[in-house]
Amino acid sequence: MSTTDPTDPADIRLLCLDVDGVLTDGSILIDDRGVETKRFFVRDGTALRAWQRAGGIVAIITGRGGEALERRAAELGIDIVRSLVADKGPVFEELLSELGLSAREAAMVGDDLPDLPVLDRCGYPVAVNDAVPEVKSIARFATTSPGGRGAVREVVEHLLQARGAWDAEVAFHREPDRRS
Repeated sequence: MSTTDPTDPADIRLLCLDVDGVLTDGSILIDDRGVETKRFFVRDGTALRAWQRAGGIVAIITGRGGEALERRAAELGIDIVRSLVADKGPVFEELLSELGLSAREAAMVGDDLPDLPVLDRCGYPVAVNDAVPEVKSIARFATTSPGGRGAVREVVEHLLQARGAWDAEVAFHREPDRRS
């Protein structure tokens, strides 16, 4: 990390995510027609909506792309999707500039070497449980769940707890008009 003073997780405003190995289990499923599909974990989606309700911004920065990713991002109201990215570092810097944020206000959830440029620069690097050692070694927070199986949910819960906002999210889901 480029800063000497660690970022408090309560100060994170931008949550950047890789896709394959973070939002999915890292498997790439391609059918006989060459159509790629991805499997997303529903609790990760619930958490991302909670993050957005709490005022957080979500950005996806991934080396791959595809219609499955575009559909899932749209379902979750994620407007910032940068796919087919060969070098994530410059894309991260562009996002910070566009959003008027500092790197200290950003977290990145990663699992593999292509995520290192953002993990090295952001204020709060996060590794999923099954990340490669190089990613785990620089993480300020590591999930107990693997990518694609609730890791993103853990990260969001951790960040919202740091803000003191998790209980409000739980209460939101207990409201009588939400039960059906």
